[in-house]
Amino acid sequence: MEYNFKEIEKKWQEYWQKNKTYKVEVDSDKPKFYVLDMFPYPSGAGLHVGHPLGYIASDIYSRFKRTKGFNVLHPMGYDAYGLPAEQYAIQTGTHPEVTTNKNITRYRQQLDNIGFSYDWDREVRTCDPEYYKWTQWTFIKLFNHWFNNETQKAESIETLIETLAKEGSANINAAKDDKTPEISAEEWKALNEKEQQEYLMHYRLAFLSDTMVNWCPELGTVLANDEVKEGLSVRGGHPVERKTMRQWSLRITAYAERLLSGLDKLEWTDSLKEIQKNWIGKSKGASMWFPIEDNEEQKIEIFTTRPDTIFGATFMVICPEHDLVNELTTDENRKQVEEYVAWAKNRSERERQTEVKKISGVFTGSYGINPLNGAKVPIWIAEYVLAGYGTGAIMAVPAHDSRDYAFAKHFDIPIVEVVSGGDISEEAFEAKDGVLVNSDFITGMKVKEGQEAVIERIEKEDIGSGKINYRLRDAIFSRQRYWGEPFPVYYKDDIPYMMDESKLPLELPEVDKYLPTETGEPPLARANNWVTEDGYRIETNTMPGFAGSSGYYLRYMDPRNQNEYFSKEANGYWRNVDLYIGGAEHATGHLIYSRFWNKFLFDLGVCCEDEPFKKLINQGMIQGRTSFVYRIKGSNQFVSYNLRKDYDVQEIRVDIALVNNDILDQEGFRQWRPDFKDAEFILEDGKYFCGWEVEKMSKSYYNVQNPDDLIEKYGADTLRLYEMFLGPLEQSKPWDTKGIEGVFRFIRKFWRLFQNAEGEFEVSDAAASKDELKVLHKTIKKIQDDNERFSFNTAVSGFMICVNELSDLKCNKREILEPITVMLSAFAPHLCEELWNALGHKDSIVEASFPEYIEDYTKENSFEYPVSFNGKMRFKIEFPLDMAKDEMEKAVLSAEGAQKYLDGKTPKKIIIVPKRIINVVI
Repeated sequence: MEYNFKEIEKKWQEYWQKNKTYKVEVDSDKPKFYVLDMFPYPSGAGLHVGHPLGYIASDIYSRFKRTKGFNVLHPMGYDAYGLPAEQYAIQTGTHPEVTTNKNITRYRQQLDNIGFSYDWDREVRTCDPEYYKWTQWTFIKLFNHWFNNETQKAESIETLIETLAKEGSANINAAKDDKTPEISAEEWKALNEKEQQEYLMHYRLAFLSDTMVNWCPELGTVLANDEVKEGLSVRGGHPVERKTMRQWSLRITAYAERLLSGLDKLEWTDSLKEIQKNWIGKSKGASMWFPIEDNEEQKIEIFTTRPDTIFGATFMVICPEHDLVNELTTDENRKQVEEYVAWAKNRSERERQTEVKKISGVFTGSYGINPLNGAKVPIWIAEYVLAGYGTGAIMAVPAHDSRDYAFAKHFDIPIVEVVSGGDISEEAFEAKDGVLVNSDFITGMKVKEGQEAVIERIEKEDIGSGKINYRLRDAIFSRQRYWGEPFPVYYKDDIPYMMDESKLPLELPEVDKYLPTETGEPPLARANNWVTEDGYRIETNTMPGFAGSSGYYLRYMDPRNQNEYFSKEANGYWRNVDLYIGGAEHATGHLIYSRFWNKFLFDLGVCCEDEPFKKLINQGMIQGRTSFVYRIKGSNQFVSYNLRKDYDVQEIRVDIALVNNDILDQEGFRQWRPDFKDAEFILEDGKYFCGWEVEKMSKSYYNVQNPDDLIEKYGADTLRLYEMFLGPLEQSKPWDTKGIEGVFRFIRKFWRLFQNAEGEFEVSDAAASKDELKVLHKTIKKIQDDNERFSFNTAVSGFMICVNELSDLKCNKREILEPITVMLSAFAPHLCEELWNALGHKDSIVEASFPEYIEDYTKENSFEYPVSFNGKMRFKIEFPLDMAKDEMEKAVLSAEGAQKYLDGKTPKKIIIVPKRIINVVI
């Protein structure tokens, strides 16, 4: 019976679906294990072979944990909101939901074809009103809460209102807007409703404010930093400018310290934790006020992590967005400043941070005054200072900061080194024309600890204070798009109010076009009667993509609950994600937002764990093998790879579907594109050889391998095994279909262990031999250990070695083959279901238990020694490991053939190296 993977895979996919084999419920009699994939955005292109890598790994581990007795939650859904569907809607008039559902249908078919063990009854789609009802519900809760720095948790806004009414804001230690004015109880009570609501906005965890954003006029929406590159939108390459807009934001900065300290509890890689730590960016230092020369009304607040270097500050820098730019700019410098600010505001913060070699700036014409020594320091504007970090202004100490140093060298600004500590004298610094030119020591006091002493001094002199700062910014939560979650917000007297929870979900309205209005309002403003029952206008912005992906893992626990986000029973059982697998590109945005979302719900008592993802693995990227042809410039002639150096050629990427083992299908190439229809070829040995290079797998590089094609040719189980066999899960590796044939041969070799000489299914119930049991238990230990270490590539190698050894032993014993089938079922589920059924089992192999490892079967009781005479190996002989040395010597000399090599001579000595070699010296 031949291995007909097409019939087998179709048969078992239908069986799993019909019998809901992977459906899972709360079962308190079993330990739980929650395995999660980062759910995909369903693009029109479908999956390529790089996408399933993490899915296959998580599926193997899910199946493995089931065989180990765990109740495994392994769900899948779709991150269904996104710009591509919206842009397609704008271009074609097709509703984004139609496009999205079509793409989801294709994704589902591809995922099913690979044989994943998802509980599809738990599927969520972020565009489903039943799902985003709870995103809207969470937003309402965020709006109605503030963060108490004393208790380090979110609390109801009502408790804040009570405190304001009793004692004002003086003793409220809250995460709030830096510009929040202090207010007395009497002043609070004197405010009208609108004024009180405006004041509370400084404290709410979901708040409305004027914010600097990345605005793309062509797309008509705000873009996140990672959606902008070199001043252009990643989607479409349109110009992006920085502008101030009134936007909803989430006060994620309130949780900065908990987000940082929580990393210590997580089983994440050090590199991933480091990325998060840098993104949160905790800095200890001081905030100080620098007076401005000839301006008694204004001061510049700076934050520094090294207040002890203040005497080395030879200039100041403010960001291009700083509130004082206009006031500080002198008339003779105004034109330059305005031009610079206009240029800098259209560059994303990411570019401004990463392009360290690009030095730019402009002098305002004004000077600040060093508050500790009165030295005059010029005030510059430069893009490397960001509005969102610290105060948007710095004292620049070029001797102690690389970017300050580069800036000072570029603009010929003095550089002064400061040495903290030692004996201090009033003459330790000199000022020339009011500008500090030299300082070996901090002046005015004796400093041992450096910055602690300076902080003590500036606090005593009331010119600043010690402070902890974070690089983390509040998350902008508004988008000017149609295809997103509507805000459950209405406006009364221009003040936002939350809708009653009973009105949820607030569903997207129909619009005539998916573009902003002619007056620049978001697309929802096109909707007819987009007002409440009382006639109040409803918010026309929508939520960003990360709104739906921030809490989807929680909804999977209880996805059909109409009354709650999820029940206490479901959350109390599943708790949080035990294993999360996804791309490293989500190390900052998604993971920060999800952790914030979870911690907030934890504060509310809604979920029982403070952290959402216990263990996280970033799978490596599968890279494409790009093929190239070489066109002689100015012609339509193409020269073969090894001849290209003899010509002036242009390198062109070619569709890998037209290349087989680096040989180009010439006729297919002519038909590929109209401009190649008359192509001529200069060949080698009658063939056109292509060049190649390993690159990111991308449609634009024509190196995408469709998994559907491989499944059609080799089957899903071969694809699954091969993707794991390519290399370690967390490393990037090139895709090369040459190796897939070897994996396909392995599967057929395993299949043949169950067949007799006539090709019929036949296994023996006879007892296994010692050698067969040794192979089995050696494999059990390896697969178990490799699976627990997520070393799936070495596990596949282990299976291959096992099958080779069993083939050599001509093993067809049920006692051996059955447990190996169970182990392999995590990797090749269709094949193993078929064999399990053929072995006489009525239940799915999913119900089987992982075989128990028995160490005694793998213990070595003997060793086969190579026997050498004068260093030349002549024969082998097996001895028990506990055999005495003198007995081994006698046995060697009396062995068949030994006399031939002794040739009647008496050995001078016999060297025995235990478990290595025996050498007879004549």
